[in-house]
Amino acid sequence: MAVNIDEKNLKHGVLGLVIALVEVIKDTLKIQALKRMESGVLSEDECERLGKALLELDTALEEIKTEQGISQSVQAVRDGLDGIVDSVIDSLINPERWPEEVAESLMVLSRRT
Repeated sequence: MAVNIDEKNLKHGVLGLVIALVEVIKDTLKIQALKRMESGVLSEDECERLGKALLELDTALEEIKTEQGISQSVQAVRDGLDGIVDSVIDSLINPERWPEEVAESLMVLSRRT
């Protein structure tokens, strides 16, 4: 499974990949921040600073995507990454499909050689 990058414009494709990865990291940070806020580990001041920093990051990412015209590239990369993660999770949940997937992969590889 491949992640699609805009081949017509390598700069947009690479920048789209970088921004998509930063968005994934940002989403993970938000989840961790919520967990820490709910657990009471962070002070009220720390929660406020963290929330402000995440909002500023959101704004900066949106500005970059708009200025560079890469919103579609970023979404394509995110969709590709989502597909890869879904496939991995499906494989972990359904190990009985592993022999089928290995056979399919071997057939694809044998066609390439």
